[in-house]
Amino acid sequence: MARNVVVDTGPLVAWLNARDGQHRWAKSQFARLRPPLLTCEPVLVETAFLVQRAGGAPSIVPALLVKGVLRVAISVESEAGHLEALMRRYRDVPMTLADACLVRLSELVHDVAVMTLDTDFRVYRRNGRQVIPLIAPGPA
Repeated sequence: MARNVVVDTGPLVAWLNARDGQHRWAKSQFARLRPPLLTCEPVLVETAFLVQRAGGAPSIVPALLVKGVLRVAISVESEAGHLEALMRRYRDVPMTLADACLVRLSELVHDVAVMTLDTDFRVYRRNGRQVIPLIAPGPA
């Protein structure tokens, strides 16, 4: 198991929403991982939006930062050139800004795995050609 975990929107929403189809899986993952989990602001925005759309309180998202469960570990502004290059490279997927941030985090952080429900992460590569270690339901 990787020492550092980068978390995507899908697992966060599934963990926070008991009606989500992946809730049990996400709950079991969050129970065994040590905080803080690393993420980016675009993931936080997506999560708050989806939690609210499902009838939950979007304030739970910044509360996870306050409690130390999550930590924003990348600056979109300082990494903009790398993010743009990733999004151009994967424009046919297409890659979201949140996904680009998570791929970039996987390049910047040592001993890392990305926790996601997004199968696009099986296509994305870090540092050009390296497979990104994943924590995801189903086959790896």
